[in-house]
Amino acid sequence: MTVLLGSDYMGKDDFILKAEGVYKSYRMGATEVKVLKGVDLTVKSGEFVAIVGASGSGKSTLLHILGALDSPDNGVVAFGGRDLSRFSGGELNRFRNKKVGFVFQFYHLLDELSVLENVFLPVMVSRSVVGWFACRRWAESRARELLVQLGLGERANHKPYQLSGGERQRVAIGRALMNEPRLLLVDEPTGNLDSATGNGILDVFEELNRAGQTIVMVTHDERIAQRAGRIITLVDGKIKN
Repeated sequence: MTVLLGSDYMGKDDFILKAEGVYKSYRMGATEVKVLKGVDLTVKSGEFVAIVGASGSGKSTLLHILGALDSPDNGVVAFGGRDLSRFSGGELNRFRNKKVGFVFQFYHLLDELSVLENVFLPVMVSRSVVGWFACRRWAESRARELLVQLGLGERANHKPYQLSGGERQRVAIGRALMNEPRLLLVDEPTGNLDSATGNGILDVFEELNRAGQTIVMVTHDERIAQRAGRIITLVDGKIKN
């Protein structure tokens, strides 16, 4: 599989992502639940990093904060040297749409759209009506190429509910790659898949990483984490040294 990546990623010696002193709590009734308790981590461009931890350790919360889907109570998350807390609302939307690709355990595909439409959706939602019509041909072409590379070329006109779990996860990967993100954030990507299908998905991530894609993946399974180039262990909201 030849992977379609953009040229907009940094050299391997540069830090693309830094988190310093990240704290996060949630309130459940009268109780404050402390989820992250001072997390520090760095990710170099081109790395494949796995964050491993038991359920409730805070790994998904950390991933959401790294991708600006949530914000920390305290601490700094910087992308490409810029503090995400200083981004305007518009800049955050563009960051989440173009600089970061998300892959989730439950796929989050839209069943009313075709597979092809699900893949090019990130481009469509970032454009005005006029802007979308101007780039639609390019977007459809790139989406089809991604589907071919992910082994789904013949599934482009199917609906997600007509696909297997592994095929749906590949569609989700294609969607995440659509805008050529510099960073791919992956949350329990094999959680709903059998072992053989899950290994196939991990093969995709390994090939993407070999082509230069930076990936941060969270998982509770240490065997899956072994497929990454570096493992970070999160225990009770802290990085275990």
